[in-house]
Amino acid sequence: MRMTHRTAIPVLLSLLLCLPATAQNKKQLRNENSALHAKVDSLMQVMDQMHQRENERLAKEEAERKAREAEEAEYTGLSKAQADSIYAHWYMLGKDEDLELENVDSVVFESDVPDSVYAKRLQDMNCFIQIAYNDIVRNYIVLYSQTRKKTVSKLLGLSEFYFPLFQETFNRYGLPEELAVMAVIESHLNPQARSRVGALGMWQFMYGTAKGYGLQINSFVDERMDVAKSADAAARYLQKAYRHFGDWNLAISSYNCGSGNVRKAMLRAGGKTGFWDIYPYLPRETRGYVPAFVGMLYAMTYHKEHGISVTPADLPVHVDTFHIHKKLHFEQLRDVVGIPEETVERLNPQYFHKIIPGGDYVLRLPVEYTEAFIANEDSLYRHRQDELFDPLTIKQIKEDATLGGAGATIYKVKKGDTLGGIAKKFGVTVAQIQKWNGMGKKTNLSIGRQLTIYRRR
Repeated sequence: MRMTHRTAIPVLLSLLLCLPATAQNKKQLRNENSALHAKVDSLMQVMDQMHQRENERLAKEEAERKAREAEEAEYTGLSKAQADSIYAHWYMLGKDEDLELENVDSVVFESDVPDSVYAKRLQDMNCFIQIAYNDIVRNYIVLYSQTRKKTVSKLLGLSEFYFPLFQETFNRYGLPEELAVMAVIESHLNPQARSRVGALGMWQFMYGTAKGYGLQINSFVDERMDVAKSADAAARYLQKAYRHFGDWNLAISSYNCGSGNVRKAMLRAGGKTGFWDIYPYLPRETRGYVPAFVGMLYAMTYHKEHGISVTPADLPVHVDTFHIHKKLHFEQLRDVVGIPEETVERLNPQYFHKIIPGGDYVLRLPVEYTEAFIANEDSLYRHRQDELFDPLTIKQIKEDATLGGAGATIYKVKKGDTLGGIAKKFGVTVAQIQKWNGMGKKTNLSIGRQLTIYRRR
């Protein structure tokens, strides 16, 4: 039997009573024993009080932790696990100019433009985000306005098509229109952009985060690649983040690394809340996010001053949106309406099997095809219907768990499964599965658990 502090001392006292009396009589010994028992009882009361206070302290800390998590879930609309993995990635900006933004602060770009000119232009922008002009900000300004002129030229052309949609979305939520530039940093305005860890779309949502914000992801559609719906989800996140932090620098930073990491940086900075005060304590890949945003905003605003022209994007000037309630194949649109499949795919990348499933989905077409679509809509759905929607083909698509062209598979753990066995089955590593699913170093699996796995193509 294991003794506690409550039982050990009384047992020892009982043993003392069994010892033969020598110099002291039994009465005196009993009196001393009683006095000692009283002291022990008093000591145990003190220890009980200490234990109680410790338990109360631990309970208070636990309650505060849960309150913080609940507060975070309330403002992001996500669980803690989802919030922690919101944007656990960094999209490489400029595949033709391979330089990770997290390393920009370790180099120095030369420029003939005086610092006073850069600072004055930033001030004249009247940007909603207040940020100091320093060497780091200057580095990003020079990077985009002088080192990556070709990239910025292409982005300016794409922005003419996408920015009006983003600005309309942000206006609907009462947000600054300049936030549209975040999509440039996130994805190069590529609706099919995919990060190293599977974040997808122009606004780079992870699978769990997208589901938390109501974006549909199934065998036929991944709305992370829907330009309008993903922008709406991003606007909702940013609106709540700003309400929480009351500062756009911090709200934008939290979009990249999650609000939890921003909070930790504040604590490590001694409770300070200024962006540059917490800058050294932010995750390395997040530190450059706000300066990169400001640098790109500067380059797109003052591109003429730096001799950067606009490269027109191969996108229609005007687009009409239709609500589709029946299954529709892109080849039906090509055959009946006369619109090239490539054009339909580019405007509707969320339908990665070229099929719009039955239900309430949207179809975007260049405005010049609007009349032809309306005139032929009745016959459109019947054209080659049996061929294009062959039951075996549809069944195979539904059974294939590959989501959104991102290679993301949702695997349900079965009895007898091991991490090593699952990794071997999908051609990935155990460490990758642990990372994708926020498992840390854990290897135990519960039957029925769903694992997100990004299969190699």
